[in-house]
Amino acid sequence: MLSREDSRRLAELERHMWRDDPDFCTRMSGGGLRVVPRRRYSVSLIFTAAVIWLAAIALGVLGWWPAAILAAICGTAVFATLIARGARRGRKRA
Repeated sequence: MLSREDSRRLAELERHMWRDDPDFCTRMSGGGLRVVPRRRYSVSLIFTAAVIWLAAIALGVLGWWPAAILAAICGTAVFATLIARGARRGRKRA
């Protein structure tokens, strides 16, 4: 806990800083220009979706249509999860 004298000195220093370099103070206080973070997608989910879709294509070529359709649905679900997670992260950070 600061004493009254220390609090007064700190407030005086802050006023001087705001007067001398307001851009610096704005950046340090969290205001001003905001850098939008880049969205990063999960590499493991991208890889999983790709493997499932390749399996669906292979199963379709082999003539196992029910298994190919099921694999395609699963691959699409994984991809939809990937997109949903990316959209949710973007909303939290904005």
